Amino acid sequence: MTAVQRDDGGRLVIEVESEPTVMGCPACGVVAHGHGRVTVRLVDAPAFGAPVRIRWRKRRWVCPDPGCPVVTFVEQDDRVAAPRSSLTTRACRWAIEQIRREHASVNGVRRQLGTGWRTVWESIRPMLAAAAADESRFDGVTILGVDEHVWHHVSTKPVEDGGRGPKELTGMVDLTRDSDGRVRARLLDLVPGRSGQAYTSWLTERGEPFRAGVEIATLDPFHEYKNAIDDQLEDARSVLDAFHVVKLATAVVDDVRRRVQQDTTGHRGRRNDPLYRVRNTLRAGQEHLTDRQRARLTTAFTAREEHLEVEVAYQCAQQVRAAYHQDTHAAGRAIAERIVATLPTCPIPEVARLGKTLRRWRSEFLGYFDTNGASNGGTEAVNGLIELHRRIARGFRNRDNYRLRMLLIAGGLPL
Repeated sequence: MTAVQRDDGGRLVIEVESEPTVMGCPACGVVAHGHGRVTVRLVDAPAFGAPVRIRWRKRRWVCPDPGCPVVTFVEQDDRVAAPRSSLTTRACRWAIEQIRREHASVNGVRRQLGTGWRTVWESIRPMLAAAAADESRFDGVTILGVDEHVWHHVSTKPVEDGGRGPKELTGMVDLTRDSDGRVRARLLDLVPGRSGQAYTSWLTERGEPFRAGVEIATLDPFHEYKNAIDDQLEDARSVLDAFHVVKLATAVVDDVRRRVQQDTTGHRGRRNDPLYRVRNTLRAGQEHLTDRQRARLTTAFTAREEHLEVEVAYQCAQQVRAAYHQDTHAAGRAIAERIVATLPTCPIPEVARLGKTLRRWRSEFLGYFDTNGASNGGTEAVNGLIELHRRIARGFRNRDNYRLRMLLIAGGLPL
């Protein structure tokens, strides 16, 4: 460091240069001669609440060998900055940590650095791309989750025609448990489309060693993902996500309530209708209900004889929910097996439909109890992070940038 000062814009300007040393030509190795200096201006991480600028007085060298293709060259030091980068290495690391740890937007980072959005992103993007290309980040995955999400809400015009492509992306998440039993919940990749083919192609690209290491594959009740798992992960146990199973059961109660409401009153629910008044209570677990709520349910169920169907549907949904709240997985499995055996024969069509669905997914439904409670919950948590950063950024236009940004914030990059 040779000088420190503040410029008219309030930025801290630091002038630095390297120690004098013997320098060999990078092409032929002959000791080069000094040939003055060239000043390079770089953006550094902010300090003392102000943007920082580095003036690096680089040494210029001349190769004395007349046959060498290199005539002159300038010193480089990746510890300071990558070649042609506008940000120092320290500023790039600082920007990445601000985005990943502090949920900062690129626009917020560039304001603190006192530079432009493109300057920041084009400086950190090569680092993110290099980390995303590192295949070692896929090592050690034994539990794999999959889910889809919508990354934009505009036209699905193809990328080559200037559009953003498919609205939905398929995300793969590492749900492997550590030695303490905690789930990693680490985003592995995002690929275009919501289809079994998208999942199959990604699994194929990972190679046989990766696929052989996956022991459990969690998913939502979507048959195309199930087909991809059966095709590519033959030795893995498929597990249906508990949240979505309970969600299906709760939806059945709503369907029965609406049908009975319409059949008995001839109109949709109104404020004073008994069933409509308990519509939210019907979605809650029995163990969470207050005495007042229990009394309101009893009043609604006994108001008319036809309301018995709603009560039966509610009890069936609570039975599904209870399977996941037992003290042991063995006890939960016993309830689940009873559900699969009895619900398909229920005279209430909506409940029978749920029973037939669970019967089709029997192995995956029971897989939860055979895998110590494996679920897709970590995948949903990752989706929550993705949604947060999509809102922070006010949306994305470029899918490649979107993928890198989400891999960064969801732990998918070894940085």
